[in-house]
Amino acid sequence: MNAKEIQTRMRAMGSEERARVSEWFFKTGPGEYGEGDLFLGLDSPTLRKLAKEYRAANFKILLSLLKSKFHEERLLALLILGLQFLKASDEAKHEIYRFYLANTLYINNWDLVDCSAPHVVGAFLIDKDKVILAKLAKSESLWERRIAIVATHYFIRNYHFDTTFKIAEMLLQDREDLIHKAVGWMLREVGKKHFEAEEAFMRIHYQRMPRTMLRYAIERFPEELRQKFLKGHI
Repeated sequence: MNAKEIQTRMRAMGSEERARVSEWFFKTGPGEYGEGDLFLGLDSPTLRKLAKEYRAANFKILLSLLKSKFHEERLLALLILGLQFLKASDEAKHEIYRFYLANTLYINNWDLVDCSAPHVVGAFLIDKDKVILAKLAKSESLWERRIAIVATHYFIRNYHFDTTFKIAEMLLQDREDLIHKAVGWMLREVGKKHFEAEEAFMRIHYQRMPRTMLRYAIERFPEELRQKFLKGHI
């Protein structure tokens, strides 16, 4: 197995029509967040099947895929990392985590972050010092800031909310809509596990939130309470 073999196979499986749709969906036009990204036109079920098939790929192969100009090849590498992490030894998990953070330059779209940050960064840090997330939250990179908040999804699933609240507070005034959506999403996920915890955070911070973040965060609130937050009547 080598990167060339995987890439050749993937490029033969693509769909030009799906690739065009993906280029629109992931905002690849001039000045957009995905500017210049290229797509092969592979769907998610196909990529997940390939990830299982190539889950034994080593870091050399994965780095070649991560450095690809094609979005799906980078996505495949990240899906493989997530699968590898699940069954890795403690030492191997540390290596996967370090490899991931060393290559965030190539984790450069929202789906690439969302499919991997909880399963690698979040899963590794669940019982460790999480100071790296605060560092990422201060990064100039939009994608590293998104990694910081989305990684906490793993903590939320395990009923640990403090780090999500800490990173969310750091990102309240972020300039990027994709961060507003991610923070609101994670706060909403907290609410699914512990509504009172999310509501308490929202009562303190909602007036400082961008509108998109607020709407995402309170999407599942009872309608009367949701309207009070939207109208600033809390």
